Formats: sequence, structure tokens, C-alpha cells
Amino acid sequence: MIPIINRLSRLNKCSILCFAMLPTKILGIDPGFGRMGWGVIANSKGKQNIISFGCLETNPKSPHEARISQIYHEVLRLISLYKPHVVALEELFFGSNITTALKVGESRGVIMLATHDQKIPLFIYKPIEVKMAVSGYGRAEKSQVQLMVKIILKLKSIPKPDDAADALAIALTHCFSYKLSKLKTSY
Repeated sequence: MIPIINRLSRLNKCSILCFAMLPTKILGIDPGFGRMGWGVIANSKGKQNIISFGCLETNPKSPHEARISQIYHEVLRLISLYKPHVVALEELFFGSNITTALKVGESRGVIMLATHDQKIPLFIYKPIEVKMAVSGYGRAEKSQVQLMVKIILKLKSIPKPDDAADALAIALTHCFSYKLSKLKTSY
């Protein structure tokens, strides 16, 4: 089966905007090696509803390859359980700690592999795009973005842990973005 996004690439912009109004289930992932946040939302007729969210924590005492495997299998489990139409993943933000960046890069790699293996379209968003889409300001503080996640999804409190709130923000970014023609995989 050809993912729906490939069929969209042949349609005009009006059709793409109409597609954005169709019910869509998005799995947002905030990649990490020690903690991987995830959130699933439904987007229907321009309204977003939370389905579930959480955070995978890998055991720091486990071997490196076991932790990577755990991330891969957790993503497969989430895809199997929630059956998302797309996965939205945050681009790696490179800070000053190169060791952490490499580990997060490995985590992103197995997340990408899992989505590819399951033939789920993958969209990748930069941190500034997430902040802009959710808060309206590309340099918003983390707390501002998390507050907007709470407001947009009509939650009683900000989702915890922070990684899960970030993952929901990434999923919302996909809802608010019409980057349908910029699919990051090649199905």
C-alpha cells in the first residue's frame, strides 16, 4: 500500500489543505537516549484532541545497545498500539555536549528506522518551528510552549514529564503545519 502522502504529492494545494481537515492521528516524539517523550493526538476538522502521552526512560546501567534496542521496540509498540497516520519527530538540537548529541542522534536513527520499517510517513521539525507553531514565537521559553500545549489540548495541567509535553508540542506542530510536500522519507 502506498502511504497517503504520496498520493497527495500529485494533488494541487487546495486538495492538500482539504486533506489537512481529514481525521489524522499523529505520534509526536521528543527524541532522547535516557528519556524519549511521546504523545499521540487526533486532528479532525482543525480540532486537536489528546489520545495519550508518556515517556520512555532507559536504564542508565543497561548496555548502550540494549538502550537503543529499547527505544526502537518502544516506537514499534506505540505504532502498533495507536496506529498513527504520521510520525512527527524533532530535529536534533546540537548543544555543547557532543556525547549527548551523538546519543540523541542514535536515538533519532532508530526512531526513523522504526517508522520506515512500519511504512509510516515521517515529518521532522526544528525546535524553532515547534516553538513558532505552538506559541507563535520562535524563541519562546519551554514553559511558554508547555502552557500553550495545555491550553490548545484543553488539559487541566501541563503534561508531565517535560519530555511528554514536548512530544505533544511536536505533534501539534504537524497539525498546524502544511509541510505535506516536504516529507522527509522516500516512500
